[in-house]
Amino acid sequence: MSLLAIDIGSSRCKAVVFALAGEILAQHSCVYTPEFPAPSQAEMDPVIFWQAVCACSQTVSKNLSDPIRAMCLSSHGETFVPVNGRNEAIAPAILNQDNRAAEEAAWLEKTFGKKQLFEVTGLVAHPMYPVPKILWLRKHRPHIFASPVRFLSVIGYVLSRLGLPPYVDYSLASRYLAFDIRQRRWSAEILSATQISAECLPVPVPAGTIAGKLDGAAASQLGLSAGTIVVMGGHDQPCGALGVGATGPGRVADSMGTYECLLAASDQPSLTAAALAASLNSYCHVVPDKFVTLAYFPSGIMIKWFHDLLYGDALAENADVQHEHPSDGEALHYARLERDAPAGPTGLCITPNLIGTCNPDFNPNARGIISGLSANTTRWQIYKGILEGLACEMSQMTEIMASVVGEFRDVYVTGGGSNSALGLQLRAALSGRRLHVMQCPEAVCLGGAILAGVACGEYRNLQQAVEVVVRDVSVISPDNTIAASYAPQARQYQHLRTACTAGADA
Repeated sequence: MSLLAIDIGSSRCKAVVFALAGEILAQHSCVYTPEFPAPSQAEMDPVIFWQAVCACSQTVSKNLSDPIRAMCLSSHGETFVPVNGRNEAIAPAILNQDNRAAEEAAWLEKTFGKKQLFEVTGLVAHPMYPVPKILWLRKHRPHIFASPVRFLSVIGYVLSRLGLPPYVDYSLASRYLAFDIRQRRWSAEILSATQISAECLPVPVPAGTIAGKLDGAAASQLGLSAGTIVVMGGHDQPCGALGVGATGPGRVADSMGTYECLLAASDQPSLTAAALAASLNSYCHVVPDKFVTLAYFPSGIMIKWFHDLLYGDALAENADVQHEHPSDGEALHYARLERDAPAGPTGLCITPNLIGTCNPDFNPNARGIISGLSANTTRWQIYKGILEGLACEMSQMTEIMASVVGEFRDVYVTGGGSNSALGLQLRAALSGRRLHVMQCPEAVCLGGAILAGVACGEYRNLQQAVEVVVRDVSVISPDNTIAASYAPQARQYQHLRTACTAGADA
């Protein structure tokens, strides 16, 4: 038997088939491109998510010697799909990077107070979350509310296309800015104040819940067998944490994707004054009765921006959804940039805040800055300068996290950023932490496979599954000489980042 995990990201969908021992048997991904209909707005036809899920599933399920017993769905957070009473989309999906609801987010914070909102939801008000955007829609798109409407997560929308209940797990429900993370239910107080009915939101269930089994029609669209078990995954970050073994206190994960996210698991949410001051997120894990605390910043988005600036976005220029075969050309570009990067500090200070900052200030108006350019600056210096900036951000995040969850020395890394040896070396040196590179580069999907395997009885429990499938392959220790050489540039970076945020508020 094998397990299928599908992770629906903000820019691509991945499907990975795992053997029960954790080996990858097949994988495929599709990429897609958002639409930006107006400033601060980001949308996508939700059918594109569905088509990507089908295409990925059909591709990986071909010619498998081990039949797929169960599949699990995970996804990025905050994106939602307005649907009617038949769960049909009636408007585009509004993406997590959409910042149209700044006024509504400010109203929420003023209405409840930053502290109270944080203590209930584990979040600070921000326009990325669905509830402010639902309020924006009610004001600016009232026709959506003319008949019964629900606001489904991306997973919920895909489940509805499969003829299954459009549940949301606790971790993704936590990303709505209306979920009581202690009580694990929608907050009656927040819904009352916003006049959003609970019937407009999906039913929350624990991650690992069996949503149902595929009937013949749904199975055919996915290329799977009828009767395949469909299991609830959750928010990609907690799923990735499960995929590196961060199931409880003492283990910190770093997922290096479009956003880079440091995550610590705990028995209780981190709702202290220090956590609030740093605007940390603390909410439900996909592990039962556990919580996650995370700090994050834009990361891969900056690398991809620079790559596309140099080489063009070949992956998505011809279609809304494309099969992503091994991207040899793109990988070669990165390999050359990495190979020819100069030795030592570049002297450049590059902040990665193309779509705003995250912790500790969460300023959606901040923008990236490149400081120190000269007529002699090369593409390789800029590339390394971006990696230096990301290492400075990661170092700041580790300090913020340590001040809240306690000191830690080891970080377990996965994601696209973990493919950069130079980036890992800089992060280890500037943060002073040991970085453990995991054997499975697809930690989010591995976490989903673990949930699927436990739900269908292939593993006794989550801990036993982690012991079987999770392992690291290398450790990068901090180099004090490199750290010392970057001390002046790191201080300059911090000054620049502060100025970047202050200037955005001016």
